[in-house]
Amino acid sequence: MRMVVAGGTGLVGKLVVEEARKAGHEVVVISRSRGVDLTTGAGLDEALRGADVVIDVSNIETLSGKKATGFFETVTRNLRAAEERAGVKHHVLLSIIGVDRVEWGYYQAKLNQERVALAGPVPATVLRAAQFHEFALQSLTRMGGPIAVVPSMLSQPVAAREVAAELVRLAAGDPVGMAPEIAGPEPLRMADLVRKVSRRCGPRKWVLGFPMPGRAGRAMATGGNLPTGPGLRGRQTFDEWLNELR
Repeated sequence: MRMVVAGGTGLVGKLVVEEARKAGHEVVVISRSRGVDLTTGAGLDEALRGADVVIDVSNIETLSGKKATGFFETVTRNLRAAEERAGVKHHVLLSIIGVDRVEWGYYQAKLNQERVALAGPVPATVLRAAQFHEFALQSLTRMGGPIAVVPSMLSQPVAAREVAAELVRLAAGDPVGMAPEIAGPEPLRMADLVRKVSRRCGPRKWVLGFPMPGRAGRAMATGGNLPTGPGLRGRQTFDEWLNELR
């Protein structure tokens, strides 16, 4: 099967590419470094020629809900239009557990992206995942200085590689709309995970769990990012992942 991975040079994208190739699929990577611009559509028709399925794990790093909405909606509409022209049969989108319960700008942008993807002319599958184990390391190193400010969040973190493998499995099958959510083995506090990473491999910082304001903050702190029903549960614990870092 010919799989196109949008955002295939990012954290999850690289793992999706690896898992797809491991499963014997032909893989095409979409990224600006490969001459394809998802925000303008430049290069998309060539990249999607002969494709069976597109896996979209593209992302934007921003705290602005407006910017996130503009990015995700534009990218998804460009992909869907190019898919229809190319005769692609399946669109697979990675999303986040809790986007329908946590009223935060970025999450609302992802929720809107889900709607655009599912309403398009090409049948789609949406996989909502919990925060990755790697999110704790990113939170620690995102900003310089001696303090790492982390949202007060209760999550059920999952290994990014396990999410990548599930995306590939779903892509190889028939479209299902909303797929069962994937999360890790156990609920954990994000600030505690960041502290563990700091102690284990540095940089050593004072980790401050900061309650985000309003309903979004309350939802994050009280389980809005936890899975709500039966679904896939990753096998690798956070501590097992942490032990692999060094």
